[in-house]
Amino acid sequence: MKLTKLLERLDYKVVAGSDNIEITELVNDSRKVVPGSVFVCINGAVSDGHQYVKDVAEKGAAAVIVEKDVEVPEGLTVIKVEDTRYALALMSAAYFGYPAEKLKTIGITGTKGKTTTTYMVKAILEEVGHKVGLIGTIEAIIGDKTIPSNNTTPESYTIQKYFAQMVEAGCDCVVMEVSSQGLMLHRTAGIMFDIGIFTNLGEDHIGPNEHKDFEDYKRCKGLLFKQCKVGIGNVDDKWFEDVFKGATCEIETFGFGEKADLRAINVKHISRPGYLGVWYHVTGLMDFDVEIDIPGEFSVYNSLTAIAVCRHFNVPVEKIKDALKVAKVKGRIEMVKVSDDFTLMIDYAHNAMALESLLHTLRDYNPGRIVTVFGCGGNRSKTRRYEMGEVSGKLSDFTIITSDNPRFEEPQAIIDDIIVGMKKTDGKYIDICDRKEAIRYAIEHGRPGDVIVLAGKGHETYQEIKGVKYDMDERVLIKEVLEELKGE
Repeated sequence: MKLTKLLERLDYKVVAGSDNIEITELVNDSRKVVPGSVFVCINGAVSDGHQYVKDVAEKGAAAVIVEKDVEVPEGLTVIKVEDTRYALALMSAAYFGYPAEKLKTIGITGTKGKTTTTYMVKAILEEVGHKVGLIGTIEAIIGDKTIPSNNTTPESYTIQKYFAQMVEAGCDCVVMEVSSQGLMLHRTAGIMFDIGIFTNLGEDHIGPNEHKDFEDYKRCKGLLFKQCKVGIGNVDDKWFEDVFKGATCEIETFGFGEKADLRAINVKHISRPGYLGVWYHVTGLMDFDVEIDIPGEFSVYNSLTAIAVCRHFNVPVEKIKDALKVAKVKGRIEMVKVSDDFTLMIDYAHNAMALESLLHTLRDYNPGRIVTVFGCGGNRSKTRRYEMGEVSGKLSDFTIITSDNPRFEEPQAIIDDIIVGMKKTDGKYIDICDRKEAIRYAIEHGRPGDVIVLAGKGHETYQEIKGVKYDMDERVLIKEVLEELKGE
């Protein structure tokens, strides 16, 4: 492939050599350079690709893409652009033959609800015969293949590679989570989404390695609506106007309020032994009843979002209803049967906003007690720990504070930070550092009518300690605890 082909949608300057050369591979990891590669120098959080120009030249790279001046060996083509991350995105799209243009693309952004909504959209569209690829927090799904995820929104090269594989697998649509980080780092640059979705906005992902402040977080969410044809937003969210400020797309809305184009009314909570669900009526742009096997107001929002998307695909009402009844997401209010007396669920709620929303939802079902088991990740904002401790202290009847992914911190130090927030409340709590022992305690002390929530890990099947990921799946831990209790 000619380098000019990869650069065709970019503004650039040839600093050395020629842009009319043949290229074998497009890479942004110096370890993957092979003879004839073009290497894109990305200035990342850990290292700066510009430092590796000499190394990649020795490995036979034919060209480098830079955004700052570098010393280069003789014979290496050097192309200068304003932003190498942006360049990588557009070059990746060209490298894989612009696969996004061969798919109907749906991008979902927001603090909460992205993951569940992507699976709901996938389920509904597949109900009417579409073949749908998915990229998100849990996994990428390409035909019959699933690939575990490291990031909610992968690097641009990976996105384009997945899109190309989806086209090859016969997919005609893709639904993906688009994080604010992904938008900020141009991972989705060059994709004109057919539909962009805004679920909601809360204070999260603000810190040294994420967004500098809430304004920046909010601004980055809004970028999606400058690169989609139709933007569908939650008009009930207080930041709706801010997020859609400067949007260049057609705008539609959903929500509970009368301003919404697609509305949920007459919401009813459904509770049976071992079952929590919700029923509501859709009005406005569509008119029908819905029942979902996932409790709470946010489930109404998630399903309403999915309905708003699938309306654009002319999916019949009955197909939408059938698909929503069976759509399930691992680690998102995932019920695990352990007793006829109380309910136990696994949920990914790993920040104060998500935990507060979940606990308020469960309170609406009038449980005997809400027992919350959770920890916080290491090497992340301490504020999150104080806030989650305070939320659980206020909204749970009993909290068991335990370990999550301590990373490079001491687990007990993280627990102590959570206790700081907990002590701002009158909430009863115990701390048990070992997560399996914490789960055992919750199950052993479960009372009739209790709802036990294992929060924070969700779909994750590992625990990260000192840079190593160890196998740890809460479903397996629950099974082991039940077998041990039975043996005793």
